[in-house]
Amino acid sequence: MVTPARRVALLGGGFSTDEDGLLDDWLLGHVGRPRPKVCFVPTASGDAPAYIDQFLSAFAPRRCEPSVLSLFRRELDDEALRRFLLDQDVVYVGGGNTANLLAVWRAHGLDRVLGEACNRGTLLCGISAGANCWASGSHTDSFGPLTFLQDGLGLLPGSVCPHYDSEPGRRSSYREAVATGRLSAGWAIEDGVGALFADGRLDEAVSRTPDARLYWVQADGADEAVERALPCRLLDE
Repeated sequence: MVTPARRVALLGGGFSTDEDGLLDDWLLGHVGRPRPKVCFVPTASGDAPAYIDQFLSAFAPRRCEPSVLSLFRRELDDEALRRFLLDQDVVYVGGGNTANLLAVWRAHGLDRVLGEACNRGTLLCGISAGANCWASGSHTDSFGPLTFLQDGLGLLPGSVCPHYDSEPGRRSSYREAVATGRLSAGWAIEDGVGALFADGRLDEAVSRTPDARLYWVQADGADEAVERALPCRLLDE
């Protein structure tokens, strides 16, 4: 029996920010099934109803079977929750508060189930907090000011910084955290980028705009951080 790769996708966009749907179509193209089951997990937003409606409106017309997992209005017991998630082809995590997301997931045992799903081949993905959560550490505004969080699920080695080009202070703050060792080396995602990892290694990077980039950021050993831009394939409309 062939062990499936542990796959994680980091999204700098998607249904909640982009009208063209390019990143979501790219994501679904990696599932390998005609009608994949796609579960949206909006925990980081507090299961915001408008966010859920936006997901369903975007994915219902696609060739997939969309669903939503609510933990603030939880209806499934532990075993039913596990069976439901392990039956999904894609777990798509929305943005919001990374620290709150991780705390709620752990309270409900979702961290363990998602690790099991990843080992079984489920594609895990998300935007903003939904990208941060998979890594060992992340750059976040969960506590107000931009800071670091060394408390991710660790399904993707290293750290993650979303909104690298679009939010003031992100770039300098993340570089400082990496340079000083508060965060390990990691991936900085500009808006418009999609990055797919298999077993912790970058498998593909794409962009929906010509200028969006994915960066690998690491300490240089002299209290500075250096970033290396990775080539991204431009998605066609």
